[in-house]
Amino acid sequence: MNDKQIKAFIKTKELGRRAAGGGLYIRVQTEGTAYWEVRYSVNGKRRSMMIEGGTYPAMPLVEAKAEAAKVKLLAKQGIDSLAERERQQQETIITVNDLFADWYQTTASRLKHDEIPLRMYTKEIKPTIGQLRVADVNARDIRAIIHKVATSNRPTVSNKTLLCCKQLFNHACKLDLITGNPAAAFKPNDAGGVEKSRVRALKIAEVVSLFNVLRNNSHIFTRDNYLAIALLLSLGVRKGELIAAKWQEFEFDKQLWHMPKDRSKTGVAITIPLPTATINWLKELHVRAGGSEFVFPSRRASKRRGYISSDTLNHALAKVFGKKVDSNKEPYDNLLGQAGIEHFTIHDLRRTCRTLLASINVLPHVAERCLNHKLKGIEGTYNQHDYLDERREALENLSNLIAPAINDAHNTITPFIKRA
Repeated sequence: MNDKQIKAFIKTKELGRRAAGGGLYIRVQTEGTAYWEVRYSVNGKRRSMMIEGGTYPAMPLVEAKAEAAKVKLLAKQGIDSLAERERQQQETIITVNDLFADWYQTTASRLKHDEIPLRMYTKEIKPTIGQLRVADVNARDIRAIIHKVATSNRPTVSNKTLLCCKQLFNHACKLDLITGNPAAAFKPNDAGGVEKSRVRALKIAEVVSLFNVLRNNSHIFTRDNYLAIALLLSLGVRKGELIAAKWQEFEFDKQLWHMPKDRSKTGVAITIPLPTATINWLKELHVRAGGSEFVFPSRRASKRRGYISSDTLNHALAKVFGKKVDSNKEPYDNLLGQAGIEHFTIHDLRRTCRTLLASINVLPHVAERCLNHKLKGIEGTYNQHDYLDERREALENLSNLIAPAINDAHNTITPFIKRA
């Protein structure tokens, strides 16, 4: 390949790698960055490594070829460049921050939701032990971390934090930096406890009150967040699937959203029918997006990604429940609680959607596919029908039930008449 061909390959946004000759490859990742990779054989084994500092176009083709030639020459002498690099990296891992950076770099590519351990470490672990030497961390430090999270009434986060600690220090053990994992002895009972499945689903009267409160407090709960809540409740999709959506995935004329497999939790692409009421909401969001490729573009400069944080909607909802989410500001009143709405989370909207679908007599297998659940058992194996038409009817009927409240139609919601 020459420079012109490399640039053309990158422009296609096709993920994967292309051979550039002499064991050198150009690889494009999901975030659009391209880097040089060299493949070689040493001591009878095939190896592959990223050239250090080898991002394109910062490192031009001619320089990358020279670096690849060095690696292959060393391999002929029995020297494994990747093994030597890893040895050097181990020697630079001194603090827990260093350990996490190394673990995350080698592990994140295998995780479907790599933002979770990053968030757990940054918010819950790093402030306490990030600057400590890896060898100096003990079990009392781990206990202090998980106890602090657990006492903040976040049991699920406490369990995830403990898991992150275990994985992190297992990595230290693998690298022979420590002889024992200081988090190994702790169990869920020491953190957030055994988690119970949530059962919270909003009743239709609560849905009406919810959007009324949010509408009347737009200075706290922004219009973008309002429409995100409306879409989550109307479509039953997962929060992560919605906030990362791109405009290129939508066919407004056919009222379809083509969700790609790399964002679907099931790992399978799915086409979601869009109820009529949602089209105007999406068109409004398109205007508000200001030319961004994302439906919910990031509201602050971010090098990591172009859409809103996974915490944005959670924090927005917590505010109207009177929770303190900003250490520099006093919390608002519990506006939703004052309206008679019991506490719920963003994910509970998905359960609410499923419950409302059942209340309007949507068949269980259709409702499950509306939520992008895999059908269970032998039916899931042999029944590959996507139920698009049935899902379209189901979501349209659901929208007819709740859209008046969302659009502030000033009329009471007409109860769905069950078919005989």
